[in-house]
Amino acid sequence: MDSLKQANQLLTAFSKIVNTDKAKPYKKEQGYKVGVDLGTSSIVLVVLNQQDSPIFGAFEYADVIQDGLVVNYQKSVEIVQRLKEKAEIALGFSLKMASGAIPPGTVGNNKRVVANVIESAGMEADNLIDEPTAAALVLNIHKGGVIDVGGGTTGISIFEEGMPVLVSDEPTGGTHMTLVLAGYYKISIEEAELRKRESKKEQENFAIVKPVVQRMAAITANILAKHSIDPLYVVGGAAHFSEFEKEFGRYLKQPVYKPVYPQFVTPIGIAMSSQLSKE
Repeated sequence: MDSLKQANQLLTAFSKIVNTDKAKPYKKEQGYKVGVDLGTSSIVLVVLNQQDSPIFGAFEYADVIQDGLVVNYQKSVEIVQRLKEKAEIALGFSLKMASGAIPPGTVGNNKRVVANVIESAGMEADNLIDEPTAAALVLNIHKGGVIDVGGGTTGISIFEEGMPVLVSDEPTGGTHMTLVLAGYYKISIEEAELRKRESKKEQENFAIVKPVVQRMAAITANILAKHSIDPLYVVGGAAHFSEFEKEFGRYLKQPVYKPVYPQFVTPIGIAMSSQLSKE
């Protein structure tokens, strides 16, 4: 699939620069785009050039978001400010504006708070896009489904002719995996979160959290019962397990595709949705 191949190239390029505190060579006169992803387990800042190629990336692990809602506003702002300062040092100029993302169906003050965090961190809030739609920009989807498995929720968007025709968001995500691991091993949530990220223990961990993955697949199946679609893509940090998409596919009885570095798909898509800024 050409679109997935291109997305993987973009994600691989981003993975090589993220958290290096270095920027790729950049023609300042062409402009740039910025995306801020306030995730449940991490906050990511992405800077792209005019051609939507990554020129800077940074993230910090954080516990300031729960089920798609900002629960620690001040800490969120402080982290975004730090990431912004790192970008500005590496790039050599100030970032003027940034886009953000929200879970599907977010309305009212819950939607506005993402923009408030961006503005409190010293940037103008540009575009607010729902998370699966942001992922679809990276995957270049015109027809298909995107399953965005975040820390607190599983967001699903169905696309026809490049437009979302059905969106849903349910409260099951990576945090629930962490809770299962904490209960199984009788350890703290913080210890379980660290264990979940250990690649050497991936196979053992996945066997324990598989019921949570099947629950996410069941949520997806309910949406597909209303509007069947193919192909299906899964993204998000909670989908990092190598067997994740295979288990999804077995449950749904259809292929499910996962790009490399699924945790960076939505952040890059957020930046792609932003307006072009000039230094």
